[in-house]
Amino acid sequence: MSYVDWEIRGPKIGGCSCDYGCPCEFNGRPSQGFCQGLEAHLIEKGHFDDVPLDGLVVAAWYRWPGAVHEGKGEAQGFIDKRANSEQVEALSKILGGEEQEPTTLFNIYGSTIEKEHDPIFEEIDFKCDMAARTGSFRIGDLLRLDIDPIRNPVTGKPHRARIVLPEGFEFSEAEMGSADLRVRIEGIAEFGHEKCYGALFYGAYGPHGIIRDAA
Repeated sequence: MSYVDWEIRGPKIGGCSCDYGCPCEFNGRPSQGFCQGLEAHLIEKGHFDDVPLDGLVVAAWYRWPGAVHEGKGEAQGFIDKRANSEQVEALSKILGGEEQEPTTLFNIYGSTIEKEHDPIFEEIDFKCDMAARTGSFRIGDLLRLDIDPIRNPVTGKPHRARIVLPEGFEFSEAEMGSADLRVRIEGIAEFGHEKCYGALFYGAYGPHGIIRDAA
């Protein structure tokens, strides 16, 4: 089957309620029995057919009552308010799992979502320093994520760790960090977690999934 030519590439950060390392990445149960988190992706380079997507940021919050693969999830997307109508349509198709194989990141996670709220168009303040293992993003008073290095409990020095997933559908390799996160969407979602799982990686995706040689 042929698909529209598209790709999005750039730094991506996320955090969730699990302990450092996140047992979900190892086919385990979430640390607290449920999963709550958020993520953001800066598209340094991207396009959907002839629609350029360079420089735009997308984000989301999500939660599941149990393990992700058990479904019944809830999510809401956020799209950079600088996007024009063509770019919004293109990003909506990518994030919604259109023009791509069913085994891509967006379709795998999408299959676990039972309730999806309407997207919000806002300014997204995004920062990421992969080498320093620091990152953050803000969407007004709605979403906040801060990632710092994990600290050695004895010396206080930064502790470096990575997760390597040669066949992963979201990333092949990610730097680990310590995340503080907060979601406040009136009447819809309100939760927060501190010193929990944080990940920073170069996300590159196309119609067939991860572009593994892109990082």
